[in-house]
Amino acid sequence: MATVRTWFLETRPAFLLLVPVCILVGIATAVYESTPVSFHVSHFLLAFLGALLAHIAVNVLNDYFDYRSGIDLKTQRTPFSGGSGILPAGLLQPNKVFLFGVFCLLGVVMIGVYFIYQLGWAILPLGLVGVLVVYFYTTHLTKDPVLCAIAPGLGFGPLVVLGAHFTQAGEYTLSVAMASMVPGFLVSNLLLLNQFPDIEADKAGARRHIPILFGVQASAKIYTAFIVATYAWIILTVSLQILPWTALLGMATLPLGIKAVKGVLQNAGEPGKLIPFMGVNTMLTLLTPLLLGIGILIGLVL
Repeated sequence: MATVRTWFLETRPAFLLLVPVCILVGIATAVYESTPVSFHVSHFLLAFLGALLAHIAVNVLNDYFDYRSGIDLKTQRTPFSGGSGILPAGLLQPNKVFLFGVFCLLGVVMIGVYFIYQLGWAILPLGLVGVLVVYFYTTHLTKDPVLCAIAPGLGFGPLVVLGAHFTQAGEYTLSVAMASMVPGFLVSNLLLLNQFPDIEADKAGARRHIPILFGVQASAKIYTAFIVATYAWIILTVSLQILPWTALLGMATLPLGIKAVKGVLQNAGEPGKLIPFMGVNTMLTLLTPLLLGIGILIGLVL
């Protein structure tokens, strides 16, 4: 019989850390722009729960669909790619995993309905796109290189960040739209790099993503471009006075970015040597939005 621990591991908890750091960016812009400063605790908790359930749903459904397609039976797992390994090991029943993912997605829908009732229909487009991305990411979006590349960043950037901001402010602003691109760039880059070790298994499963299409050397250059774009975007938003100068705190991860770029460019074709830099990239993806959000909040008092 499956244990609670097994179900917990099926959610891929290490990846769920993306949720609080992306939520923080949206909350920070809403609080920074509110006059007087305000913070709705109940809305924050519900927004956080909704984003968490959405992330669990996409992780779980990805595991289910990759198991059904045979991808997870062929892939060589790393700490950052290749699925949870729980279904190939026979630790859970596939149909129950599928239902778990669907129930998590239904929870997201229910929270979305609540916010529509409280704040109006303007949040509906985010919710609809989010549900579609979560459910169809593995089965459809991974078959198209462009959609596969932008979907992760769209989910954790504009969708989560703008959604969190809207649940506090009841509106969208230029500042949150610009800030949302930072986790957007980084999360798309995270998925791009994590695809490197899975190329052969993904080919067998009829996926078509950038590393399959262009190879790892060209993909490493695309990865580098995303890193450059992230830091250039932070500088741009501050230069245009869209975000406070304290948002430059997000630049503090630049040494990690340089280390990740050098490691990826040098070891793109050697999965074993690439794994440590996949770890560096994960830290970069978590810390940059975290520091950006903290920096925006510091702007309230400086």
